[in-house]
Amino acid sequence: MGAAKRLGALLDLPVLQVATRRFPDRESLVRMPAPARTAILYRSLDDPDGKIVELLLAASAARDLGAERVVLVAPYLAYMRQDMAFHPGEAVSQRVIGRLIADHFDALLTIDPHLHRIASLGEAVPGIPAISLSAAPLLASLIDPAGHPVIIGPDGESRQWTQSIAAPLGLDMLVASKERSGDRDVRLTLPEVERVRGRPAILVDDMISSGRTLIEAARLLRAAGAASVEAHVTHCLARPDDLALMQAEGIGRISSSDSVEGPTNRAYAAPLLASCLKEAGLV
Repeated sequence: MGAAKRLGALLDLPVLQVATRRFPDRESLVRMPAPARTAILYRSLDDPDGKIVELLLAASAARDLGAERVVLVAPYLAYMRQDMAFHPGEAVSQRVIGRLIADHFDALLTIDPHLHRIASLGEAVPGIPAISLSAAPLLASLIDPAGHPVIIGPDGESRQWTQSIAAPLGLDMLVASKERSGDRDVRLTLPEVERVRGRPAILVDDMISSGRTLIEAARLLRAAGAASVEAHVTHCLARPDDLALMQAEGIGRISSSDSVEGPTNRAYAAPLLASCLKEAGLV
């Protein structure tokens, strides 16, 4: 509730807890606490399967209580990475979940969704306002440019965050290339890595899952003589043992937004979300 309460305080709106419980067969029972003309449901979709079902039930219950508009604020939006069938028989989960959200909500607000081959979130979530915000300003606020750190993107997909953070701060940046053999088996190459010698290196990306990509990057940076290695990401989905391994491998500090609740939260998204909700006329 902490992140939702921060958002509610900035919007001067009450924040109420949706009641949920599980029947013995693990079905969900959802109860909305009060009626509202506009219901804003706040939930990040890490560990998404059960949460998505509860959100759909909550949206239906809100409408049954008279809501004219139901808005989903999902700072972390799951199921966006599978945007095509890479092998025969695979479900395109981005399309399935995107349409499900569009069918049950009147607007969606999220931060740095994991999009690859589409230009906008609206392509994945069609027919409603689907707003994607960037956490780059939040992550940049954690960086002290006085030490002349080098901003490092661990793969080509991270280039947009690397540029968005390095450019306003006037910092150097490098972007690695990645070859993946499995979920936890990656190989990186980092051109001009010698530029980090004696300087702090800050890895930036949209998310940490297992952390294996960042670990491989940290090894390259340490071998090249980086004075220190940190990681700043939008979404931290890593488990405690993953975080411990990253720190053991030389990543001194790991920072994230509070899109997913956890010990790495150092950048709070509430001001970003509140400003967008007001500008879009959703409150």
